[in-house]
Amino acid sequence: MGFVLLRIVVILVLGFSSPVMAGVQQSLQSMIDGAKEGEIIQPPAGVYKEAIKITKPIVLDGRGKVTIDAGGKGTVINIVSDGVTVKGMRIIGSGDQHNDIDAGVHIKGNYNVIKDNVISECLFGVDLEQASNNIVRRNKISSKADTGLGIKGDAIRLWYSFKNRIENNYIRNSRDFVIWYSNDNRIANNDIANGRYGLHFMYAKYNLVENNSISKNAVGIFLMYSDGVVVRNNRLFQAQGNAGVGIGLKESSSVKILNNKILYNSRGISLDLSPFDPDTTNEIYGNEISFNNIGMSFLSDWKGNVIKGNKFKSNILPVTVSSFASAKRNIWEGNYWGGYEGFDLDKDGIGDTPFTLKIYSDRLWLDKPGAAFFQGTAVLSLLDFLERLAPFTSPLIMLVDKKPRMNEQFVAVVPEVNSIDRNQGNEQTKRIDPFGLTKD
Repeated sequence: MGFVLLRIVVILVLGFSSPVMAGVQQSLQSMIDGAKEGEIIQPPAGVYKEAIKITKPIVLDGRGKVTIDAGGKGTVINIVSDGVTVKGMRIIGSGDQHNDIDAGVHIKGNYNVIKDNVISECLFGVDLEQASNNIVRRNKISSKADTGLGIKGDAIRLWYSFKNRIENNYIRNSRDFVIWYSNDNRIANNDIANGRYGLHFMYAKYNLVENNSISKNAVGIFLMYSDGVVVRNNRLFQAQGNAGVGIGLKESSSVKILNNKILYNSRGISLDLSPFDPDTTNEIYGNEISFNNIGMSFLSDWKGNVIKGNKFKSNILPVTVSSFASAKRNIWEGNYWGGYEGFDLDKDGIGDTPFTLKIYSDRLWLDKPGAAFFQGTAVLSLLDFLERLAPFTSPLIMLVDKKPRMNEQFVAVVPEVNSIDRNQGNEQTKRIDPFGLTKD
């Protein structure tokens, strides 16, 4: 009898010390707390209703079978460490407090990897705070579905964070993707749609933005007080509404906008006091700026932009200035203009006479917002034709391109991108990655 009782006691003790106790799942936090540095944790498939904190370099691999649900309170995964990898997880149910930045994943550390996760029903998606040399790759991110766009959180947020790589993420129905006070980051190959700002930079220098698809947001890419940013090979389309802009610059200098497709926006490119620093230029080369209400708009008669080798096609107005002023103080050269009516007798591909953009009454809807109701109609077209036929006012010469392209099929020569050198560290920096998991 005593032996039987002893066996029962041993079984109970062993049972309560095992990972699964009488059918009760062990918590993720206890697995993490019990792991050694560098250990790979692959939790059993299932739903873990908890929030977790990671304070040591480990790999948390959900293999696509693990859901972690914080139950609508706080941040789901809080990383305060270097060298952590979180992958293959479904991350849901953050809190809804903007002051606390309730997020799917919060990172305050370096050399961490967040990849191949689905982050949904989280106010903010991935929040990097004073975090450098991290990778955020191939995640699907959306904010809370039951809130309006203005009070959703940001899909990805960088705050004082440097040399991070944000790549191949699929982002839908979040408010913004913000890069604030954060330099030398690479943002590439992301698909961003149905938000407010596709990418919003503020006081953020020397970032590289390339090969992204940014669509159906209120604004595609907006740079505020952000110098030395390279924006190249992106596709920006359907930023519509009164504030719709494909690419916007405010007081930003030494920016390179190269080989982008900027299509079907209210305004393709918008420039506000840019470049701002004296003796600097912004270089706008090789872009297709087509099917927009306005191809390029300037807030005022400003200078310092070099606009070469771009294609302006089928915009209602190719270029405007908000006040009744011209954009002649910028350099316009070798662009294709859909409305050019010149000839090329020497067959060199360049028009024999300059392209001169004159603004007549067709800009009435810019000066008198109420007239926008008639924008693109036969009424304004007829008025414009009559004024060109027998001008009763002097037209405004908006710009002169002395070397207009005759054919829209050409290869633009774009400048060297020297500022990208500051981003090369993202490719070469030695990482805390003992298992080689950051390569894919």
